[in-house]
Amino acid sequence: MNPKRLILAIIVAFVFVVATDFLIHGVWLKPTYAATASLWRTEPEMQARMGWMFASQFLAAMTFVVLWARGFAERACLRCALMYGLFMGLFSQAATIMTYVVTPVPAEIPLKWFFTALAQATLLGVVTFFVYRPKPAVPTAQA
Repeated sequence: MNPKRLILAIIVAFVFVVATDFLIHGVWLKPTYAATASLWRTEPEMQARMGWMFASQFLAAMTFVVLWARGFAERACLRCALMYGLFMGLFSQAATIMTYVVTPVPAEIPLKWFFTALAQATLLGVVTFFVYRPKPAVPTAQA
């Protein structure tokens, strides 16, 4: 594992997750959340917990990248990165299905969460692939 590229990939992944989460939840789903305001914490309550949100996003980004680096990067291709991202997204979205089962949210919300998270994770796989690339093999001289 290359520590410099690993740290860079974690930082890039974290920025990607924060930015895409903002677009998904802070822009696209904002009217949906406003229409179901009784289900959520108030804006001041959420702002007071924003550190926890960033910690969660960092943990997700770090886990995603470290698993890629340890298990897939050395022999990976772009197709592998797409599949890795898709399957990591599917794994993470099991919790969304459980959330729908146990909380009174309209089906529209977890459906949007589910499919945007799959797209986000798949794109994150591609981003991680390009940022954390293995060093090219040094050709050996034939004797």
